[in-house]
Amino acid sequence: MQPRIDFAKIDPASYNAMLDLQGHVNDSGLEKPLMELVKIRASQINGCAFCLDMHARDARLHGERESRLHLLPAWREAPVYSERERAALAWTEALTLVHATQVHDEVYEQARAQFSEQELARLSLAIVAINGWNRLCVAFRAQPALRPFPGEAAR
Repeated sequence: MQPRIDFAKIDPASYNAMLDLQGHVNDSGLEKPLMELVKIRASQINGCAFCLDMHARDARLHGERESRLHLLPAWREAPVYSERERAALAWTEALTLVHATQVHDEVYEQARAQFSEQELARLSLAIVAINGWNRLCVAFRAQPALRPFPGEAAR
């Protein structure tokens, strides 16, 4: 697939607004490894190769284990995620698929059992941000870097 347009070059003001939102999300105080799992899961659902590559790399840099990254699509069946991570992943799926889920009460209650109101608001904004990035990258066919991960030989 060929890239369509370079959003950052075509509309730098809008791109910078997205970067500002992402900067705010990054400073939310939520755990970095958790945030990377959320970004990866939303990007899996949305089919965003660019973001999957970026956030898998970032997760590894934050110490995430390969096995947990590989099991992420089956997180409900995998015993390697904490209750907090499970709540965040369920919330991520509900917000990413809001057209289908309408964010059921059970998912909200699961999230509220693990996150304060402020944390849940911040987590929700992080999910909004990654979904925005996913939509831009998929629409404009942003290409993943495809460079070796830390500790991996180039192919």
